[in-house]
Amino acid sequence: MKIKMKRFFKRSIFSILLLSLFVNSSCQKWSNKDTYDLVIYGGTSAGIAAAIQAKRMGKSVVLIEQTSRIGGLTTGGLGQTDIGNKEAIGGISREFYEGIKKYYNDPKNWKWQSPEEYIDGGQTKTEAGEASMWTFEPSAALSVFQELINKNEIDLDLNQKLDRKSGVVNKNGKISSIKMLSGKVYQGKMFIDATYEGDLMADAGISYAIGRESNQKYQETLNGVNTTLKDTTMTGYGSWNGTNHNFVDGVDPYIVKGDPASGLLPTINPNGPGKDGDGDLNEQAYCFRMCLTDHPDNRIPFTKPVNYNETDYELLFRNYEAGEEGFPWINSSMPNRKTDTNNRTGFSTDFIGQNYNYPEASYEERERIVEAHRQYQIGLMWTLAYHTRIPEHIRNEVSKWGMSKDEFERNDGWQKQLYIREARRMIGEYVMTQYNCEGLEKVTDVVGLAAYGMDSHNTQRYVNAEGFVKNEGNIEAKVKEPYPISYRSIIPKKEECTNLLVPICVSASHIAFGSIRMEPVFMVLGQSAAMAACLSIDEQVGVQQLDYSLLKEQLVEGQQRLSWQAIK
Repeated sequence: MKIKMKRFFKRSIFSILLLSLFVNSSCQKWSNKDTYDLVIYGGTSAGIAAAIQAKRMGKSVVLIEQTSRIGGLTTGGLGQTDIGNKEAIGGISREFYEGIKKYYNDPKNWKWQSPEEYIDGGQTKTEAGEASMWTFEPSAALSVFQELINKNEIDLDLNQKLDRKSGVVNKNGKISSIKMLSGKVYQGKMFIDATYEGDLMADAGISYAIGRESNQKYQETLNGVNTTLKDTTMTGYGSWNGTNHNFVDGVDPYIVKGDPASGLLPTINPNGPGKDGDGDLNEQAYCFRMCLTDHPDNRIPFTKPVNYNETDYELLFRNYEAGEEGFPWINSSMPNRKTDTNNRTGFSTDFIGQNYNYPEASYEERERIVEAHRQYQIGLMWTLAYHTRIPEHIRNEVSKWGMSKDEFERNDGWQKQLYIREARRMIGEYVMTQYNCEGLEKVTDVVGLAAYGMDSHNTQRYVNAEGFVKNEGNIEAKVKEPYPISYRSIIPKKEECTNLLVPICVSASHIAFGSIRMEPVFMVLGQSAAMAACLSIDEQVGVQQLDYSLLKEQLVEGQQRLSWQAIK
């Protein structure tokens, strides 16, 4: 009897252990597959706006961010809000900028200067008594975003990168799940790619473009290679190419001046610029939007990199020696004696021609490209501040500044977020072009307004017919007024996917994207994309079959601005 009881207990204990192992492994397996109504990949400003909107519409949503910091460029140094006419911005996007104003209404957030001492470049308000503020420190943006995420109880997963080899399951034009490099799987009814790179979109098999289309592709005039200096707009609202952000005449391109046999200096395209009007795979230049300060207690002085190579900045020296007089930056004031510092003149913070591989590169290669940009800019700032070949008045001003101690996670004051001005662009149900920007073609399925000019930074350096170095790719063309963005430009073609929306890598030509690609607009499009996703779930249809009248009703309820005439 005792022996039988011992066997019974042994068997019972063994069964319990097996059951426990089974339950634990099952729970572990299940916890590795999370299911939501809406899965958003990319914790950018667009992704955050989308997540908030989905939660407000009663849907389960997860926001997945590749890094440890949310907000993308809005929390990564781009505090000088570019949009054109800010009255075009509504919804959650405007709510964010109202949150910025509330943040700075709190005296405790003015540590390095008083509110009365702060003078910006005219961006803070757009009208008397406005509840919004449009210039801010990265930390302020991070605080406002975090508050919105907490208030709306958003599920946020950080440091999760998409498995770009086999992570997207798209069967019969419908994504069922995406898998991260960590092994975590997210299942969803709808998906949004809110990244700057468009990795989810690309890995789902969606058509996309990289670089510049030829002018012939969409019958445009501002899209392809353009080495001329003439106004080439369709309607004459004003454009210029080559005169801004370019070298002065007479800058020698060769390592040994006047000697082609010595080779070209770094960053010059040896193959020439290409034929005017032709397309190419060149990307407009990237840079870090630096958050500088001149406050001695918060400033990290510019330092000379260990791997500093003076030849990398020879074109900068020669540009000044040939007669350049301007400061090589736009140093826009932000609160607390900080800046948003951007590219200006022919040789500046844009690392021209060094980002072509970025859109399609592996994660490891992207990191190398990002670090190369950082090292270039670190060396540039030291050069401008201290190198004796830089004019004295430039050195005296630049050396007053340095990186801010209290903004980013890195000890040297530099951020991790590179300004990815443009990477992939979806080729969706509708392609926005120069015609839309100039008001020559208008859409009726509006999901938001864009208002900035058609803007492209330089894409390459080359040697011109006179034997001097020039930049190519800069376009600055005005738009007459805010114009509508099509719903069909944020969704793929029906045959490619019916449950994906893309609010950043929108379906647009290179030059049209140059107008749309502003952070406030990305937030607008992120919110609108989430509305469409939620309504498509409710209606049990693909995003291409969603009745626009239902979406428009929701857009109006969400205070999106859909018509410039109505705003005026």
